[in-house]
Amino acid sequence: LERLAATTVAVFDKTGTVTVGRPRVRQLRPAEGFVANDVLRYAAAVEQGSSHLLARVIVESAEALEGGTVPQASAHIESPGQGAVGTVQGREVHVGARSFVLPHGKIDSGQLARLEGAGIALRAYVAIDGRLAGVIEYADELRPELAGVLADMRGWGISRLLLLSGDHAPNVRAVAASVGITEVEGDLLPAQKAAVVLRLRSAGEVVMMVGDGTNDAPALSSADVGVALAGHGGGITAEAADVIILVDSLDRVMDALAIGRRTMRIAKQSIVAGLGLSGVAMVAAGLGYIPPAIGALLQEAIDVAVILNAVRASRG
Repeated sequence: LERLAATTVAVFDKTGTVTVGRPRVRQLRPAEGFVANDVLRYAAAVEQGSSHLLARVIVESAEALEGGTVPQASAHIESPGQGAVGTVQGREVHVGARSFVLPHGKIDSGQLARLEGAGIALRAYVAIDGRLAGVIEYADELRPELAGVLADMRGWGISRLLLLSGDHAPNVRAVAASVGITEVEGDLLPAQKAAVVLRLRSAGEVVMMVGDGTNDAPALSSADVGVALAGHGGGITAEAADVIILVDSLDRVMDALAIGRRTMRIAKQSIVAGLGLSGVAMVAAGLGYIPPAIGALLQEAIDVAVILNAVRASRG
């Protein structure tokens, strides 16, 4: 609560934190020689073992296809913040970020440009047996309450707002620009997010980190205050956090800040009032104006008054 009240920097994850967190597969562009539905099923097979939000979206989209069956993957290895690899029906499949998949998926630059399409979007890449098989493009939207939350934070004196993400840097910068956040970094691994948080703390800032995914756990635990949006589940994210928001709303982050500030304000009032009244009573008793029995009762009355004032912190 003390650290919440003293927060000077707020750091946000992107997907599921500043965005609604209910993305959908908008389009899958298969490479030559691959069928879109097959690529989606292979990707879903590898992503079944992942708790990442975008992984669940791929699995749900594959299950929604005609037939609804997703094959099983073996030799599954997940690299948090990057992607996953596994063997599906005898074929090696890589799914994840551009930097993770392209070294395992050969393709010429012209065809890659066609698969990525125009504009900036959140994408996952799929490579099968050493060839880029397709690009999955997601659609997501910013949280409607985000603009108000950021404005309130600035109004409360939280002067620095940062957006950190493992997503492709141009996409992250575009999202940050749309909400007025000027400090932004993309293509980050979970450990790199945590390193940014630690760097801010070493510079004397009191850092609040807000995230919702397993990839955010290192940064949440590295911050002065880690805030987990657990509306999508929680798990290790909630374990790493100091504050857990049980509903899917950034407004409740402001509630947490308000609780911290109000609690510390009441605590300081109680300290000043308790010590002040006790000091006055001791001076009066020392001068002989208050007999010992009355003094003892008076001290109890001061203690009760301070306790009752402190109880106000539990009210809405």
